[in-house]
Order: sequence, then C-alpha cells, then structure tokens
Amino acid sequence: MKTIRPFGPILGKTRVTNNFIKKLNQEFDLKVKSNFKDYSSELTSQIKNEVKINKSFVDKYLSKEIKKFALDFLRKDNIKNIKDIKILNLWVVRQFKGEYNPVHYHTGDLSGVGYIKIPYNMTTNKLVKNKKIKTNGTIDFINGQKNFLSQSIYNIIPKVGDLILFPNYLMHTAYPFNVKGERRSYSFNIKIVYKNNKE
Repeated sequence: MKTIRPFGPILGKTRVTNNFIKKLNQEFDLKVKSNFKDYSSELTSQIKNEVKINKSFVDKYLSKEIKKFALDFLRKDNIKNIKDIKILNLWVVRQFKGEYNPVHYHTGDLSGVGYIKIPYNMTTNKLVKNKKIKTNGTIDFINGQKNFLSQSIYNIIPKVGDLILFPNYLMHTAYPFNVKGERRSYSFNIKIVYKNNKE
C-alpha cells in the first residue's frame, strides 16, 4: 500500500489480485445478462449502467482483500483501535464514450475506487482549440482551493488492477473519454468500527 499526500487528506494506492478482477467482472457480466436493476438512480453519475453487487457475493469473494487493504491504509496513518471494517456497499460502474461522473463525495468513513477494465488508448489526447486534453477517462481528487504552494487537484490515470482508497468526504470526478470501449470500475464505502465504540 502506497500512501499519497497531494494535499490535506491522504490517498492510498495499491493493486488487487487478478482473481479479484476476474470474479468481479464475471459477477457483473452475469448481472447484465439477467434483468438487473440499474443502480444509477441512487448515484450522482451521468452513466446508464451501474450495478450494485450483492452483499453475499462481496462477503464471499471480495471483502477479505478489501478489508486487508483498508487496514493497511489506516495503519500507515497511525489509526489504531480498529475492531472491524464493515463494507456498506459495493457497485460496478460501466462507463462508455461521453459518459462521466460529476464532482461528488461518498458516505461511510472510507471509500474506494478500483478499475477492472479500461479501453485501449482511453487517455489519447486530441487537439481542441490548440490545447491537449489530459483528462480523458481519468479521475481527479479535489480538496480546497488552489493557493500559493498549495495544489487542490490530484489527477490519476487509472490502470486495470489499481485500487485507490480515500476518506469518504474527499470530492472526486471521473472524466468522459472519446474512444470506443468500456471503462469498468467499482466503488465501495466502508464504516470503521473502533474497539471503544458501543454499537
């Protein structure tokens, strides 16, 4: 787990296993083939295909890996007395040409976004009024405002297998891209239960 400190809140970046990617892609493809309930109406995106993954599937195939990475991330920032990591929800976002996710934040305490499919040449730059577009299909994390010696935006170019962890309140946006293909990502929210908390 690598920690990134572009501004106040920190980000964690790591890579999930190939088995994690395979299982999640298979589950998503099965849901799409069946008459799935689109999860888009529950979210802020301008994307048509979003699928909530069942808790039983998450618990069986994904939670162990997610919880391990979440604990690693929290311990690197000296967060102690953790009793449990609870995955509140997990969903898959299927993004195509022109679709995007506007600036938003999440619920819970800790959130994550990972990538399980990326179109070929997604970040290809095209000239628009003599300027290169550097954000095609990428994700920006936003904190505060730009000041002298203080950046407010941190841009990440996603790669298959990447998992980024961040505090739930950290605003972020996924940009559209202009090539054919599918950018498939998953997101989740986590609740941290501390040893001294009473539930």
